[in-house]
Amino acid sequence: MSDLKVVAWKRYGQDRLYVNLPDGTSVAWADRRTGKVTFLVEQYRHEALDLLRPQLTQDVSPTPVATPARPPRKQEAVMPTQLPPLTPQDDLASNRPGTALRELLDTEGPTPGQRILNWLLRRQTKWDSYRKGLAGELRVGAELERLTRRGWRVLHSIELPRKVDIDHLVIGPGGVFCINTKHHLGKAVWVGDEMVRINHGKPQPYGRKSKAEARRVQDVLEHHLGIPVPVEPVLVFVGVTRLEKVATQLAVRVYREREVSALGPLSGVLDPEQIDAIYAVARHRRAWLMA
Repeated sequence: MSDLKVVAWKRYGQDRLYVNLPDGTSVAWADRRTGKVTFLVEQYRHEALDLLRPQLTQDVSPTPVATPARPPRKQEAVMPTQLPPLTPQDDLASNRPGTALRELLDTEGPTPGQRILNWLLRRQTKWDSYRKGLAGELRVGAELERLTRRGWRVLHSIELPRKVDIDHLVIGPGGVFCINTKHHLGKAVWVGDEMVRINHGKPQPYGRKSKAEARRVQDVLEHHLGIPVPVEPVLVFVGVTRLEKVATQLAVRVYREREVSALGPLSGVLDPEQIDAIYAVARHRRAWLMA
């Protein structure tokens, strides 16, 4: 045996038993109500089953090994961090698409008079890219709202420390998706594993940054829930004339703005109680303060 330990965990409507290594890494978990067992590390399958069977009232129904978004790592499944009660000021569900960019433009951007002068002089400023980004987030946000009809929860403009924000986060039957919007009106886009080229220009690290952003979201959710929460990165390109994806592009989902509805039919990853639990954390502004 490998000194595995079974730990009970009951929260957010879940009643589970986790099988952990001595360092706290989970190798399997079981739903006490259904008897289903999910294996996170295949090599401990038989040992975990031997430990779980005596403690489950339902017949044990093993499920395939879960495919995590990254290799298993140390985590403490029994010590999720408690958030304070949600207040209207901390509820991100009220955010509209592009809230962070809109506030930045309103507080620090040029005045209407300055904008008119810049337009007359055909002078471009950094604020032009912010306004373009805002327009892109509004278009993608409108498409994502369609997913709510299929039981998905959608959050917009989640502000992180150091003036960074998550454009959109969707949580539903098909999992959790961190969405980064890129507005390149009238441009041709080529997407590789890590880099993106706009009109054959200089490579941009959109893919790498999207994966890092998704890992950041995953860390926050797992920290507060105490359970594994894989998060998939998504790049959505707005207004492009052509979108070419290389065959090896698997780590990041890539769509045009009207294609994000393809997430809607995805299912089999989260049940309604899990969706509610993740959404309850994700919508809480204070959960992201140390992200």
